[in-house]
Amino acid sequence: MSVTRVLTGITTSGTPHLGNYAGAIRPAVAASRRPGVESFYFLADYHALIKTADPARVQRSTLEIAASWLACGLDPDKVWFYRQSDIPEIPELTWLLTCVAGKGILNRAHAYKAAVDKNREVGEDDDAGVTAGLFMYPVLMAADILMFKAHSVPVGRDQIQHIEMARDFGSRFNHLYGEHFVLPEAAIEENVATLPGLDGRKMSKSYDNTIPLFAPRDELRKLVFSILTDSRAPGEPKATEGSALFQLYQAFATPAQAAEFAAAFAAGIGWGEAKQALFELLDAELAPLREKYEALMARPDHIEAVLRAGAEKARAIATPLMLELRRAVGLRDLREQAGGKKAAKAKAALPVFKQYREKDGRFHFKLVDAFGRELLVSEGFASPREAGELVAALKGGVGEDAFHGQALHLRGAAVATLAEGIAPADAIAALAAFAEEGA
Repeated sequence: MSVTRVLTGITTSGTPHLGNYAGAIRPAVAASRRPGVESFYFLADYHALIKTADPARVQRSTLEIAASWLACGLDPDKVWFYRQSDIPEIPELTWLLTCVAGKGILNRAHAYKAAVDKNREVGEDDDAGVTAGLFMYPVLMAADILMFKAHSVPVGRDQIQHIEMARDFGSRFNHLYGEHFVLPEAAIEENVATLPGLDGRKMSKSYDNTIPLFAPRDELRKLVFSILTDSRAPGEPKATEGSALFQLYQAFATPAQAAEFAAAFAAGIGWGEAKQALFELLDAELAPLREKYEALMARPDHIEAVLRAGAEKARAIATPLMLELRRAVGLRDLREQAGGKKAAKAKAALPVFKQYREKDGRFHFKLVDAFGRELLVSEGFASPREAGELVAALKGGVGEDAFHGQALHLRGAAVATLAEGIAPADAIAALAAFAEEGA
């Protein structure tokens, strides 16, 4: 069965709102439960630095968003759930992509163009107040996606351009350096891709028109009743097209409920009655999730542990790929020369297993990298043959599921321990180099 990788994230610059839930969290969590799907969820805290200079806000938002996804049914044992800033390979990949990204394409990015247009309206220089971070935002987003070879990226319709840019940058890199990246596709749910906010514009923290996802029940009702509507009185037919109230209802309703609500609009339902119907629909779905969210918010230590474990799992993929990409662009060991016996000798010398016998008569091995840094130290074995067979098996590579804490398991038993300060991703990357070279 073929496997599809789905990746999505939310910028940690504010409190999660209904638009985040309906447009990203809900469809992505549902997709993660389908067979044949590998799901990647990340907290985009590097992206947050483009939007806010308030460190406390970034930290609080990270906690709120992590708690929201977990409350909405995310199972961190079955998906990849991580904080963007915990993956150092992402900013490194961003630079590699920056070196192939066309500036002309970045000039056309919606966020940058909007900033330029705003400056022109008030007679400022085109780039007044525009940071390089804002300009390069699409490259960082491309790195998020291409790093994990995502096939599908659930986004709002206004984000399609970023997926197209990721495809362009990935394609350019592949053309120059070989096929390394999967080119992603945008996944849009037409009815909920962009939800309206309280004022009818797109629900966005930038417009201060959001409905917080887990607002207390009384606050939720108050916000729903503040949604902008027109002056048509009860009994007058009301249009569903362009109605923020109807669009919000439709995003949370079944097709039958949406059809019934549309009929009520045509029949002249009063705005107060319509808003009460929306409130009841929202609260029915959100109330049980709100209870889970509040319990998670009271345990930041638990959420931190979940994110750190997720980072190790994600780096088990990112670290080997980054080694592959570094080699592809020429960032290589200087002992490795192009062609001939020197290249073969240099490649073979990158990581190495060392086998030895201790005073107790038992046989051991350790894995060290090109700089002599210890990565793995084995248990003791009764014979050199037993140790050698395990070394041969490990040269075929292992995944993150082989690690239980600091212990590496093979064939149902712990065979080695990570050296102090070494993460599973470091050992996995070294072992991947053996597999790559056919060692």
